[in-house]
Amino acid sequence: MPAYDDLSPRHRQLVLAICCMSLLIVSLDNTILNVALPTMAREFDTSISGMQWTIDAYTLVLASLLMLAGSTADRVGRRRVFQAGLAVFTLGSVLCSLAPNLESLVAFRMIQAVGGSMLNPVAMSIITNTFTEPRERARAIGVWGGVVGISMAAGPLVGGLLVDAVGWRAIFWVNLPVGLAALYLTRRYVPESRAPKPRRADPVGQLLVVLLLGALTYAIIEAPTAGWTSPLILLFAATAVAALAGLLLYEPRRAEPLIDLRFFRSAPFSGATVIAISAFAALGGFLFLSTLYLQDVRGLDALHAGLWMLPMAAMTLVCAPLSGRLVGARGPRLPLLIAGVAMTTSGTLFAAFEAEDSSATRFLAYVLFGIGFGVVNAPITNTAVAGMPRAQAGVAAAVASTSRQIGQTLGVAVIGAVLASGVTTSYATDFTPASRPAWWIITACGATVLCVGTLTSGRWARATAQRTAARLTPDTEGAPQTTRPAS
Repeated sequence: MPAYDDLSPRHRQLVLAICCMSLLIVSLDNTILNVALPTMAREFDTSISGMQWTIDAYTLVLASLLMLAGSTADRVGRRRVFQAGLAVFTLGSVLCSLAPNLESLVAFRMIQAVGGSMLNPVAMSIITNTFTEPRERARAIGVWGGVVGISMAAGPLVGGLLVDAVGWRAIFWVNLPVGLAALYLTRRYVPESRAPKPRRADPVGQLLVVLLLGALTYAIIEAPTAGWTSPLILLFAATAVAALAGLLLYEPRRAEPLIDLRFFRSAPFSGATVIAISAFAALGGFLFLSTLYLQDVRGLDALHAGLWMLPMAAMTLVCAPLSGRLVGARGPRLPLLIAGVAMTTSGTLFAAFEAEDSSATRFLAYVLFGIGFGVVNAPITNTAVAGMPRAQAGVAAAVASTSRQIGQTLGVAVIGAVLASGVTTSYATDFTPASRPAWWIITACGATVLCVGTLTSGRWARATAQRTAARLTPDTEGAPQTTRPAS
């Protein structure tokens, strides 16, 4: 099989299509699951926190392992890790469809996430090494983002049909044919590749990341039930703070850390990280609130709830590839400004104008959010990997993917906690006033995309990226800079 540099244009497009298949099943899994949440909650007789864990158990494990998967793929082979991820994710999907109770489902979702952690960042690394010309790469990333739109468009409809016609367990079956086909095609058509100088494993850093994300998520989700000042919640909050402090102190002392903090000296890279967290926190909260409102408050079935979310998904599908082309032609600033304005306006329509009570306003809010989310993905990914050493593409792409998952995890955890704190009797009577603070949080996330995107996409920001690349480049040439303090 030829190396990446020797691939024909047609073969490159085939590699992109195979990588997009992995994104499709991962993204489709999330959107389908949201539509099925109320049905699953009734069968398992669970609360808001139970529904949060079915989502966050997956995104939490995913966020914890993405950087490990990226660096491992750079070391042992990207195709090999990608194939392993497809196999584990497909197996996890089968197990989820057989889950007898909520606890088992959460555990099997974590198995799914182990496989998922080997897919998106590794696929992005493969794409980065396949499309090395900046404009081609931006367009490929635009196609990649368009797959998210396809999953958002198909997920609610396919999920609604399956839940209403067969049951919620069928939502996991759709992963099987796609996963198996992608596994076969990867083995046949995707070349193997490794980084010239991959990073060594960092078990201490990995453990600290797991402690930080796990403790923080648990504290946020369980605080409304246990009490914000309960000893258990305070213990988990303190654990999260201690793990964060440990990362900041320990990682710079390693020659090859799990998280190279020097990456964050680049303003565009740091901005992409903050924007990814904000945009995906808004997405996670938006989908969570919409699903509960449409099904538990309005009384719609899963299919009709999915149809209501179709305008958002359709705009994401349309705008994502356009955003990729716009980034390739004019850079990331304009797409980020469009995304920030659209997402902020959408959240404001719910927070200040009670879009729940007006079909026309609700439709407009869904359209605007779809535009914002569709436009924001390409500049996030392009900015995260642009200017970074090609040999560390797996790590850089994994940080961007990790930021997305951290954002979605926190979005569901925080929005769910805020909603649970405001619901005292029932959704039917309490949802609108209880969700108002949650919508303001989503609005603030959109405003963050707008402000940070403006700040980190100008001339000053590009200069910091160039300086950071100059510091990092010697690492890939066998002469690493010393980051360990003198003893």
